[in-house]
Amino acid sequence: MSVCLRARRLVVVKETTHTRGPEMGRQRRATTVRMARWSATHPWRAIGMWIVFVVVCVVVGGMAGTHKATSADTGVGESGRAGDIARQYGLVAPASENVLITAKSGALDQATAERAAAAVTAGMKGLKEVANVGAVMVSADKSAYLVPVEYKGDPKDASKHVDPIIKARKDVEKRFPTLRLEEMGDGSGAKGISEQIGKDLGQAELFSLPVTLIILMVAFGALLAAAVPVLLAITAVLGSVGLFGLASAVFPDPGSAANVIMMIGMAVGVDYSLFYVRREREERAKGLGKIDAIEVAAQTSGHAVVVSGFAVAVSMAGMYVAGDAIFSGLATAGIIVVLVAMLGSLTVLPALLAKLGNKIDRPRVPLLWRLTARQDREPRVWKAMLKPALNHPKATLAVSVLALVALALPTFGMKLQNTGIDDFPRSMPMMQTYDRMTAAFPNKHVSSEIYVVAPAGRNAEARAALEQAVARTGTSALFTHDTQPADIKASADGRAFRAKVTAPFGSTSKQAKDALKELRDTILPQTVGKVSGAEFAVAGETADNLDYAQHVKDKLPLVIGFVLLLTFVMMAFTFRSVVVALTAIAINLLSAMAAFGLLVAVFQHTWAEGLLDFTSNGTVIAWLPLFLFVVLFGLSMDYHVFVVSRIREAALTGMPTKKAVERGITGSAGVVTSAAIVMVSVFAVFATLSMMDMKQMGVGLAAAVLIDAIVVRIVVLPSLMVLLGHRNWWPSKMPRGVEDGPRHRMTDRPTVPTPLG
Repeated sequence: MSVCLRARRLVVVKETTHTRGPEMGRQRRATTVRMARWSATHPWRAIGMWIVFVVVCVVVGGMAGTHKATSADTGVGESGRAGDIARQYGLVAPASENVLITAKSGALDQATAERAAAAVTAGMKGLKEVANVGAVMVSADKSAYLVPVEYKGDPKDASKHVDPIIKARKDVEKRFPTLRLEEMGDGSGAKGISEQIGKDLGQAELFSLPVTLIILMVAFGALLAAAVPVLLAITAVLGSVGLFGLASAVFPDPGSAANVIMMIGMAVGVDYSLFYVRREREERAKGLGKIDAIEVAAQTSGHAVVVSGFAVAVSMAGMYVAGDAIFSGLATAGIIVVLVAMLGSLTVLPALLAKLGNKIDRPRVPLLWRLTARQDREPRVWKAMLKPALNHPKATLAVSVLALVALALPTFGMKLQNTGIDDFPRSMPMMQTYDRMTAAFPNKHVSSEIYVVAPAGRNAEARAALEQAVARTGTSALFTHDTQPADIKASADGRAFRAKVTAPFGSTSKQAKDALKELRDTILPQTVGKVSGAEFAVAGETADNLDYAQHVKDKLPLVIGFVLLLTFVMMAFTFRSVVVALTAIAINLLSAMAAFGLLVAVFQHTWAEGLLDFTSNGTVIAWLPLFLFVVLFGLSMDYHVFVVSRIREAALTGMPTKKAVERGITGSAGVVTSAAIVMVSVFAVFATLSMMDMKQMGVGLAAAVLIDAIVVRIVVLPSLMVLLGHRNWWPSKMPRGVEDGPRHRMTDRPTVPTPLG
């Protein structure tokens, strides 16, 4: 009886191993395999559950709304402290709007302009959203009139209350056809920026979807196979937007969350599906049945997707270390969309593959199908590209590393600065208004707000010192000379004061920075600083930008250390190898630095202005290096996990390292390249947008992925792994190939773990 049972077990093991791929019959099924099998055998349930999940996310997220980050959330440094003082003592400056009146052509008729200004004043005073209408201002050359308006309520809500002001202005403009009436201020500016971002996102969607679909058609040679990853990515993006609406109650949207969700979601959503579908097709081409092919894909590529997804999420979690609302919001948006895309690839994707079966290869694109259908043909192009790394690893590694180091050198000259209003594209209507307003009224260009808190019993002394500081700005060429001590506002308890001084320069200009430095380092210490116990702080656009740039510089080393440490732990655990973890960190760090160098070379200089349609201000967006580092490191790990897992899969069979590297890279090069092209195309679309932060982010990400997929994976990684040989897997015991040294006896060979990719 025992012999019969043993024989039956052997038969079952043999059959299972034959029909379900490597090790499937000898090991407990991985979670990814169990999920895939349930989805594949219950496709309509899985598809229905995914649709319900996405719809619920969209509806609930829409009902909850997206909470926007305010200045209270994003303030850092001295300017952040100034904001805290303003809120604590009720000195928050009200939101303001400026209605500019100029002639549409020719000289401005003074009498007509005065009547229009009076009509604007009367119209604004009748609005419930308006707290005060200031005295009409006339430019020095009498070419423009300006009507200043102050909002009621919280300044952060200005964009919600600007529409009645716009309507009132337009009503007056209709009565004066020879005049141009326009507004520029907190409400109209926020509204204009929001509209421009929406326009840019629409443009990105318009171009990225068809481009991605075309690339996938080239990769698969069939329309349905190309459409499935795109469909999954779109639903992942939609669901993630809804989930972020809920999460924004804790991690407010800094203004770029939707851009990040779309950019990262389309990239990783397509990538994860691409890896999975490609592997499933390979297994079907080998003769496996539909369900068995899906199980093998789940066991290999599905596992790699999980590792990759968590690697990207862990890397993005590094942004929380920065401890401010901007990075926390971006990290939350990125992590949500990566995890949702990963979940979709593990659940609904197997159901779609099972339901479509062989139909996924329909309708076929004749020429492309012939190029992609044969899974067994020799990958001659990739073998030719790998020859230098395989045959001359030392020289290849040295040359490639030196080239990447040279590309990375400009990184050390990186200058950080947040975008100011002067950096917005001049095609925006609000910027055309801004240029006309600042030309006529230079004192409206940039302002700094000084906040002073007096010690107990020394209120009058502190106020006198602040008046003295304001008066001293009138003797400096860096400030306009029209600010009077009467502009000082006191808090209700008389302990805190606010004063405003202006400089006739752009907020990001050197002169504006010099004015701020003189105010902070010289004027205020020599006046308010003489009052024992008095506290002062300076805020304003220039101050905000400089303080945030310094904040990023201070936090960047901490974030880098956090990401490197967690990545090391994760890679060492996944591959059971300290060497793989260390080399992964070194390679990806070099790749990220090279991308930074290219970013600096492009945007801190003027040679690419015509090519990318921008005007260089000689800096990189302050928040971008930290954000790019964590995203690039995560995406680099995406490819690294997939490629190294294929190499490991070959090495586990006892194949020599050189051969395993060749087998792993040539076997994955096609899908990695296709995935990289998809990512580069999505990111490159953002490089064509008008907003400078989106443009720089698109260029940085596209360059990094291109460098990583082509130079690193085809040159640096294989040459390094060939040089290391069997030491790649230390301290794990791996079967050595003939070229790596003597083979272990079969009795010493370890149990083969589940392949990762």
